[in-house]
Amino acid sequence: MEVDTPALGQYAITDPNIELFEVSMGDSSRFLQSSPEYAMKRLLAFGSGDIYQLGKVFRSGEHGRKHNPEFAMLEWYRTQWTHYRLMREVADLICPILNLDSWQVWSIEALFDHFCQINPHDASIEQLQARALELGVEPVGDLEKLDYVDLLMTHVVEPGITDWGLVFVTDFLMEQAALSRLIDRGDKVVAARFEAFVGGVELANGYWEELNPETLRQRFESDNAVRRQRGQATRDIDPRFMHAMNAGLPDCSGVALGFDRLLMLAQGHTDMSTILPFTWSQA
Repeated sequence: MEVDTPALGQYAITDPNIELFEVSMGDSSRFLQSSPEYAMKRLLAFGSGDIYQLGKVFRSGEHGRKHNPEFAMLEWYRTQWTHYRLMREVADLICPILNLDSWQVWSIEALFDHFCQINPHDASIEQLQARALELGVEPVGDLEKLDYVDLLMTHVVEPGITDWGLVFVTDFLMEQAALSRLIDRGDKVVAARFEAFVGGVELANGYWEELNPETLRQRFESDNAVRRQRGQATRDIDPRFMHAMNAGLPDCSGVALGFDRLLMLAQGHTDMSTILPFTWSQA
C-alpha cells in the first residue's frame, strides 16, 4: 500500500551524522524529515501491513556530486521478511533499470580483507589509522573507530567496486546497527543490514528491523552522548515513535533507496545535478 507521511515533524532523529533543517513555526519549530522511517513504522505498528512511499526528504549540509539537501527517496517495508529476502527484491528493481544481469553479496569483513587486508570488526583504532595511511588515505582530525571504517569504505572499498555491477554489502559492525537488529555469528556479532552499490555509488540502505523498544532507546541515548561530545545539539527522543514501538512493530525489513541517484545512473551520469530540474543553487 502506498502511504504519505508528513515532511515536517515535531522531532528530529538522534543520528549524530545527519542534521536536519529546522523550520520556525512562530512559537515553536518543526524539522524537515530526513526519511519517512519513523512515521512509516508507526503505521506498521498499528496494522498497515506492507507499505511504500516515494517522496522528498531533506538533509542539511549534504551537497555535492552525489548529494542534494533536498532529494527523492523510495522507502518500503515488508512484514515477515528478513533483509536477505529484501535484498532480492531490491535487485529485482535495480537490475532491469540499470541493465544489469547479475548481482553479488559481500560481507564488509570480506571486502575489507580484499581491499585493505584488515578486519574492521577486530581492528583497533591505531591499526585502522596505520592501514589508512599505508593506503594513502590521510585522516583529518581526532577520529573514532567508525570514522576510520567509513574513511576506508569511501576512499578504498567503494572505488574498488566501481566495475562490479550491483554489490550488496552486509554484516556490518555491531556499532553500525542504527535501527537494525543484531545477529550472533558465533565468532562475532554483526548488524543485520545491507547497503547496495552500483558503480561505487550507494543506492540503498536496508535493515532487518530491531523490534525491542528498550534497545532502540539505549541507541538513541548513545547517539545523544556522541552529539554532546561533538558539541552538537542533543535531540529529544520521539515519544510517538517509542509509543508505536512499545505497541509492537511486526517482524519486518525495510529499505530506503535514493531515487535521484538511481535515475542518475540510469541516464549514464556521474553528477546528480545533471538530472535535477532545479539544483540546490537554482532553487
